[in-house]
Amino acid sequence: MAILKICSGCRRHPFCPTLGPLDTSLIPGCTYCHPQVASVGLTEAAAVEAGHEVRVGRFPFAGNGKAIALGDDQGLVKTVFDAGTGELLGAHMAGPEVTELIQGYGIAKTLETTEADLMHTVFPHPTLSEMMHEAVLDAYGRVVHF
Repeated sequence: MAILKICSGCRRHPFCPTLGPLDTSLIPGCTYCHPQVASVGLTEAAAVEAGHEVRVGRFPFAGNGKAIALGDDQGLVKTVFDAGTGELLGAHMAGPEVTELIQGYGIAKTLETTEADLMHTVFPHPTLSEMMHEAVLDAYGRVVHF
């Protein structure tokens, strides 16, 4: 029923009408294939087209111990930030289990998290989610593991 309301043009939040309109730009996109693909927010090209000066971070799965231990180290995590404000504009991932990981960036966008907030967040080790942190650090020249 909630999906029907969104698709038919009703922009009220389907789970809590008192929240106001649902910001559909915060809904992660997930493609269940091999490798999985997931994203939320703007692409680098869309951010530039919208007038943002961007900082981009990338981190390959090959640099993550957990991905290597799982025997599935092919993939990439990419982050796009506004260079002036530090706002997370978008995040994009391709690789194993990224449809499980994208929600972290979805939450960060919903809470209007900046790069500083994400840089100071502790990610557990060894996990695939560490790549999310590394991609943020890479956008600011601070990558640790690659």
